[in-house]
Order: sequence, then structure tokens, then C-alpha cells
Amino acid sequence: MDKPQHHLFVCGSFRANGTPQGNCAKKESLQLVQHLQGEIDERGIEGVAVAMTGCLNCCVNGPVVIDYPSGHWYKGVTPAIADEILDAIENGAVAEAHLV
Repeated sequence: MDKPQHHLFVCGSFRANGTPQGNCAKKESLQLVQHLQGEIDERGIEGVAVAMTGCLNCCVNGPVVIDYPSGHWYKGVTPAIADEILDAIENGAVAEAHLV
């Protein structure tokens, strides 16, 4: 893949000691990564990559997804909200209802 136009970073709540402790991991952020990647593959969306991060220190809003390089932070992301984010990306828009 070339440099992605959108790189979605999903908070994994991992702390310095490597243990998932925050809200994002407890709210199934790992499954969210899997869902996003599956949807991207199924839809054939090009230019979008997904990665899991350590704790983003935004626990009250978790699970959090950051769209880089746009800088949009999405809160409370569920599989349904992830689909809305991907819909927005496909349409050149922003899923504004879910921004932090």
C-alpha cells in the first residue's frame, strides 16, 4: 500500500507496562480494529489503514479513533459508528456527530 490518505488509529488502552487498563480496551477496541479492517477490505476502500495505539489519554471518550492526518478524533466508537466514519471517508466528509 502507498502512504494512506487516512490512517485510523484506535486506542488500545495499553500503558507503559504493556497492560490494557483503560476504557477503550474494556469496550472492545481490539474487536473494533478487526471490524474496521474487515469493512475496509469488504468495501474495497483504498488509501485507508488501521492501527492500534497505546493509551491516548482520552478515556472518558473511549473507544477513541483518530483519523490522521486530518486530526479528527472520534469518541465512543462502536462498529456502527465505525461504519459511519468509513461512509464519511468514502464521501469526502467527516462523521461530525461523533467528534470529540
